[in-house]
Amino acid sequence: MTAAQAKLGALAVALLLLVTLPWWVGGTYYINIASQILLYAVFALALNVLVGYGGLVSLGHAGLFAIAGYAAALMLENGYGHLEANVSGLLVVIVASAVFAVLALRATGIGFLMITLALGQIVWGLAYRWAGLTHGDNGVNVSGRPMPFGISLSSATSFYFATLVVFLVSLGAMMLFVRSPFGASLRGTRDQPRRMNALGYNVWLIRFLAFLFSGFWSGVAGLLFIYYNAFISPQVSQLQSSAEALLMVISGGTATLLGPIVGAAIVVIMKNVVSAYVERWNMALGIIFVLIITFMPEGLVPGSVRLWKLAWSSWRRRAPATAPAEERAS
Repeated sequence: MTAAQAKLGALAVALLLLVTLPWWVGGTYYINIASQILLYAVFALALNVLVGYGGLVSLGHAGLFAIAGYAAALMLENGYGHLEANVSGLLVVIVASAVFAVLALRATGIGFLMITLALGQIVWGLAYRWAGLTHGDNGVNVSGRPMPFGISLSSATSFYFATLVVFLVSLGAMMLFVRSPFGASLRGTRDQPRRMNALGYNVWLIRFLAFLFSGFWSGVAGLLFIYYNAFISPQVSQLQSSAEALLMVISGGTATLLGPIVGAAIVVIMKNVVSAYVERWNMALGIIFVLIITFMPEGLVPGSVRLWKLAWSSWRRRAPATAPAEERAS
């Protein structure tokens, strides 16, 4: 079996497990946990576009996540339908992403990080203080979920499948993005921005468009969030939310498609499952993160692949040496 065949087989098994999850996971609670993992995986994949492929570490993406959620929730509160609310939320987050990009791309490295952090805090401040619009700490309630093609999403299972469809679409979009010439040019701006400029590429524009792409999918995750929780509050846009999303990307492995998904699963499970048994789950999550960075600095997924290749090559080297000895003994 070739490596490509093994990868396709693993993808098929993973897809089968995801499609059949409501029947073998058992219990509405764990189906809801799976929905959370998928929606945060979309968010982490969106952030990974900048962090992994663009080399631009952002601590303000929770602001974009919240902007889409607030825009749609306020539209619904004022009597608009789900389609209008969702389209408006995505349009607003694209505009907000453009503003974020124009301001943040004035710098790179730590400068970019600090500007995105400041922008995220501005969004949090507006959500918290502009009570006339956002209701402050009281938040905005979302009544009901959309019914695409007449299918109700009120149950945990139906909403899980809707989230799964959105997740698979986002994953497909990320795969196309990574393998496209534009994705290659974005990686070029990460590795050799001066050389890319010398070759005639507009580095700023490439990063700007990548920011819009990342912001769009962050907004999609924000829409999933408000329908899952039927509520949004300023806590969604706080620094901790951006840090958790960044933790998902780094712990799973930047510049990979599987890494952010694994990172999202780790963080969500620690917050919602382990926290029920371990009071200091934050410390446990920190210990896990430190262990990953110490022993797998490239991330959990690339590190696991590296260790597997080392183990496999070690076994292959020992196998020919033991074969003649066994033949002599026989």
